[in-house]
Amino acid sequence: MNGAESLVHTLLGGGVEVCFTNPGTSEMHFVAALDRIPGMKCVLGLQENIVTGAADGYWRMAEKPACTLLHCGPGLANGLAGLHDARRARSGIVNIVGDQAVYHRPFDAPLTADTEGWARGASAFVRTATRAEDVGIDAAMAIQAARTSPGQVATLILPSDSSWNEGGVVASPLSVPAVPHADPHAIRNAARVLREKRNVMLLVGGAALREGAQKQLQRIASKTGCRLLAEGSNARIQRGRGRLALDRVPYVNELAVQALAGVEHLILVNAKEPIGFFGYPGKPSRFWPPSCELHTLARLEQDAEAALAALAEELGAPAAPIADPGPRPSAPRGALSPEGLASLVGALMPEESIIVDESVTYGRGFFPMTYAAPPHDWLQNCGGAIGYGPPVAVGAAIGAPGRRVIALQADGSAMYTPQALWTQAREKLPVTTVLLSNRKYQILLGEYQNVGANPGRTALDMLDLGNPDIGWVKLANSMGVEAAQASTLEACGDLLAQSFARPGPFLIELLI
Repeated sequence: MNGAESLVHTLLGGGVEVCFTNPGTSEMHFVAALDRIPGMKCVLGLQENIVTGAADGYWRMAEKPACTLLHCGPGLANGLAGLHDARRARSGIVNIVGDQAVYHRPFDAPLTADTEGWARGASAFVRTATRAEDVGIDAAMAIQAARTSPGQVATLILPSDSSWNEGGVVASPLSVPAVPHADPHAIRNAARVLREKRNVMLLVGGAALREGAQKQLQRIASKTGCRLLAEGSNARIQRGRGRLALDRVPYVNELAVQALAGVEHLILVNAKEPIGFFGYPGKPSRFWPPSCELHTLARLEQDAEAALAALAEELGAPAAPIADPGPRPSAPRGALSPEGLASLVGALMPEESIIVDESVTYGRGFFPMTYAAPPHDWLQNCGGAIGYGPPVAVGAAIGAPGRRVIALQADGSAMYTPQALWTQAREKLPVTTVLLSNRKYQILLGEYQNVGANPGRTALDMLDLGNPDIGWVKLANSMGVEAAQASTLEACGDLLAQSFARPGPFLIELLI
């Protein structure tokens, strides 16, 4: 058995069943092993950010890691933006990067790079398997690291001779550390604050946004009258009818400060302190009031649902029904608007849809119009590296087979990873992309105002995507995806309904 074969067997034994891949010469023995050994679903991406982003989306829905296969240091470099977003989303990924043969590295061939150094910035675990005999156990350690709460990127670098040399040993799965529980003192302290203090808010993220945890949040809020708010960007929120109508920390600095104004005690539950995406002249980096006291109920890696249940018991909070959000939105007609599109999606989405949101500026107000939609999951960009949406939609569709994925996608961001459309077509994935075509980097026009600058012609040209216009229908068609344009809400609604009845992908270019 060679090292590559031991790697495939170890991955399968550790529950890694999907490989998102863009291989090269150094990885050919691993590719051959994947061909010979049954059990691994291999999904090709035509650029490495498709591969890493898809692995991110897969973890968010399947709640187990996929592996990637990237070609040497430059392939890793191409995929680093996706890994950055995955790290911020706390997604577990076994990231496999081919490399020069160990004996060949001293010759400094063209693809030789500081692969380990590049990997460390986005990985919690980095290991180079320098011997075929060690590949299996190194892979088992990477799987263990990826599965460790709350989820981590684990990078295994695989020199080509470690793949082709004989002597590979299949490693048994290593035990994954149990999800740690919150400190009982933190639970008692949170209960004391909720009983004795005024103007208390729970800021929630991570697993605290799942349905089970939301039921505990409702108990606590009903008992104490505290406010609830979600982090600004979240890997996965379970939303819709039967779930909490949670709002998020706003992106815009002034609105975020306003949302937290008057909060005297902020309790963090699987969440980080609310800070600005950027620093701006004369504006605060922290969104909570200077006099506000911060408390932690459950850290990022701790069991949020168990902590909230224990807090509810400590408070003597009975079960409390989640309020009915009102009737499902009706499909609106007429001119396009952010509110109209959100209502349209809420009116038409199939039950248990998955929303992959990279709508950027157009979608900042989408949440209130979708509270009364059928139950669904909403996935957001947690790291800010744009182009996250199309590949995450690929991974989400594969991680939750049979569920419709609706990708709300800004046009400028989509141009970073349009190759994901090809993978959607190749895999016949049920992804409906609503391409928000305003033909400009709208968010950067707003940022110009935020920093107090006054854009001139040169600056505006750098933010303009309309010279020439991007032909999204033709682009999608060229990659095997059906597509059409819409410029009204009724036309968009008709296309949405048609796409939901199809088994494969569809793109709607929405001219906004």
